[in-house]
Amino acid sequence: MTSIFAALIAGLIFGLGLLLSGMGNPGKVLNFLDFFGTWDPSLALVMVGAIAVGIIPFTWAKRRKTAVLGEPMQLPTATAIDKRLLLGAAMFGIGWGIAGFCPGPAVMNLLTMHKEVIIFAVSMLVGMLLQQTWARK
Repeated sequence: MTSIFAALIAGLIFGLGLLLSGMGNPGKVLNFLDFFGTWDPSLALVMVGAIAVGIIPFTWAKRRKTAVLGEPMQLPTATAIDKRLLLGAAMFGIGWGIAGFCPGPAVMNLLTMHKEVIIFAVSMLVGMLLQQTWARK
């Protein structure tokens, strides 16, 4: 029960951060990606701030075998920059540039029930399922 509560609190803080930073607004995101038009650099500051805040717990976590709640520490171990990583990053970037959403803000915006958000979320889920199927083969 404690881990569910911790996940709920973390999700609420993440969602609040998305709202306050404007990351949930696809127009703001698209302006961030429009370098030669109406470029809005504010999301770069959000990213730098998130990285700065994240460095501390990730550095701490690397030195531990268990999480605060006693579960085994599960950090990514892959370090290779390969074709799969580059292709996935390119697909993520293209989707972000077309829709103005990445997964977190898309899930947050599902409550608006706008058809664009629903189309994005369904497309994202289909893409994830296709990738899982492809990776198994």
